[in-house]
Amino acid sequence: MKPGNMQNLMKQAQRMQADMARVQEELKDEHVEVSVGGGVVRVVMTGEMILESISIDPAAVDPDDVAMLQDLVTAAVNEAIRQAQDVAARKMSAVTGGMGIPGLM
Repeated sequence: MKPGNMQNLMKQAQRMQADMARVQEELKDEHVEVSVGGGVVRVVMTGEMILESISIDPAAVDPDDVAMLQDLVTAAVNEAIRQAQDVAARKMSAVTGGMGIPGLM
């Protein structure tokens, strides 16, 4: 490889690294909101997959059916994780041009 090509490659890698760092920062401000059970359980998660809140509508919950409530919370959290991962993957893909770089997401 010619020295000029190697310098170009290094500059591109540095640009990509800076863009990836910017996207990581932006993900802190991204939020996904998931509602399950007809709005009984609502979950908000950041693009960094940090759970911000869980809301449960007490009027819609049967106190004798804790198992159902546990299932709804689990479903909401799992869906929020999936959506947050999709947001992060979409943003990173825009930076990497779709290259699958191991360890990014």
